[in-house]
Amino acid sequence: MTMNVLVVRVFADEGGRYGNELGVVLDTQGLDGELGPKLTARLGFSETVFVDRIDDEGAHVRIFNPTAEMKLAGHPLVGTSRVLAEAAGTQPAVLRPRLAEPVDTWREGDVTWIRANSAYAPDFDFVQHTSPACVDELPVPPLEEQAHHQHWSWIDEPAGIVRARTFAGRIGIPEDEATGAAAILQAQRLGREVTIHQGRGSLLHVRPAKAPGWSEVGGRVVTEPSRVIEL
Repeated sequence: MTMNVLVVRVFADEGGRYGNELGVVLDTQGLDGELGPKLTARLGFSETVFVDRIDDEGAHVRIFNPTAEMKLAGHPLVGTSRVLAEAAGTQPAVLRPRLAEPVDTWREGDVTWIRANSAYAPDFDFVQHTSPACVDELPVPPLEEQAHHQHWSWIDEPAGIVRARTFAGRIGIPEDEATGAAAILQAQRLGREVTIHQGRGSLLHVRPAKAPGWSEVGGRVVTEPSRVIEL
């Protein structure tokens, strides 16, 4: 079948560079969920989103990595929020992942935000290093050696600025450019607002929400040319 995929980069820097690519497919209600991982793998992205429908309760979505459907992921939800805002002309108030609790979403200036329950985020092992240089120097390991790890260091602890890299071999991703779910968990681990510089130059903003266990993560979203994919 032919699929029209809207493409954005999520968690871009102030100049609109870098960020993690995301594919979004609209009007997917009734499509076989097995198409999601196949499409993600074909695109070479870490995640794609199927938007099943939009109704009075919000946008009902499914999130896929190259191997399975996911409960919660940060950059897919931030990116989908912006895609729907541009497609419909208004920012959706709620995104409803099929396997997780509803996610509030909004925009502050040029940053799109979501508020999510960290209990639905994938598990990560967090490895703290003594300096950003140590993080930068890490080689990308073989997939089987880094199941789901984020390596990080403070760039400026008083200012809440973090350097991070994420390896996700368990789901077939050697290195993820910008990992919103890990940022959601970092906000809970550190108990404070932080700015994360991840990958080649991506920028993530994250902070604990008022409700215990909930976090807010936001970033800039840049539109890329859409793609037509045959599956």
